[in-house]
Amino acid sequence: MIDVTRMGGQEVTLNAHLIEFIEETPDTVITLTTGKKIIVKESRQEVKNLVKLYRKEIGNNI
Repeated sequence: MIDVTRMGGQEVTLNAHLIEFIEETPDTVITLTTGKKIIVKESRQEVKNLVKLYRKEIGNNI
């Protein structure tokens, strides 16, 4: 799970395993495997880094 910030300032915890792709349009849009889209304040690279850190923490370094 990773913590991200919605554009309105609300922090949410997101299941990193459900991320299908991340776009910057210029806002960062995270699309989940469920089809749901979430716009967040973090950059694409920041989200990637959060996912990498999470996977290292759980021993799944992909």
